[in-house]
Amino acid sequence: MNENTLSMRLERVAAQVPAGARLADIGSDHGYLPVALLRRRAIEYAVAGEVALTPFRAAERTVRENGLQARMAVRLASGLEAIKPGDGITAISFCGMGGETIRDILDDGKAYLTGRERLIMQPNGGEQPLRQWLMENDYRILFEDVLRENRFDYEIIVAERDGPVTYTAEELYFGPLLMQSHSPAFLAKWQRRLKQKEKTLDQLARARQKVPDTHVQTLTREVRWITELLG
Repeated sequence: MNENTLSMRLERVAAQVPAGARLADIGSDHGYLPVALLRRRAIEYAVAGEVALTPFRAAERTVRENGLQARMAVRLASGLEAIKPGDGITAISFCGMGGETIRDILDDGKAYLTGRERLIMQPNGGEQPLRQWLMENDYRILFEDVLRENRFDYEIIVAERDGPVTYTAEELYFGPLLMQSHSPAFLAKWQRRLKQKEKTLDQLARARQKVPDTHVQTLTREVRWITELLG
C-alpha cells in the first residue's frame, strides 16, 4: 500500500470524504490517505496529525516526495491538537486505531471541534463505546460499512453533529444502519463472532476458577442478541 494504491479499507474511507473537503487525518501514519486524495484533486487541503516521531517523519517524506507541501501540513501533535483555527477543517478521519482511542481523542479534543465537521472513522474494534460517545454528543450516524480484509473485519462509521439522537443498546452494539442493511459482510462477521462467543461461554462454564457473574451475563446477552439478529 502507498499513496498510489490504498488498501480496500482506506478506499472505503476515502469514498466518504466530501469532495473539496479540508481534511484532518488524525493518526495519519505515512499520510497515504490525504496524499492520495490530494493527488486525485478530491480535496482542497489536508493536515496529517501524528503523535509519534517515526510516522510523523514518514508522512513528511510522503508529502515532500509528492510535492504537496503547499497543500498539506504534517504536524507532530496529540490527537486534535494537530488542528489549527486557520485550517478551516471540514472533515476529520481516524483510521486504524481502537474505537475507545478515537472516542478519547474526540472527547479530549472538543475544544478543537466546531461541530460542523464530518467525522469519518475506521475503528479497529471498540465500535460500541465510540457510537455511545457519538450519541451522547449529538452526532447522528449517516453511513456505516463493514468489510473483511486480510482476515480482519473492519467497520467504517460516518457521523455529523445533528442531534439530539437516540440509539438502542442493540443499535450501539451492531450499528443502527448496519442492522438495517444486513449486508453479506455484516452477517458473515456476526456469524464468526457468534461462534467465538459461544466457545468462550463454554470455556467459562468449564473453568475451575470463578468468573465474575457480570462477565458471563454480558456474554450471554450478546450471544442472544447475535442469535436474534441472524434469525
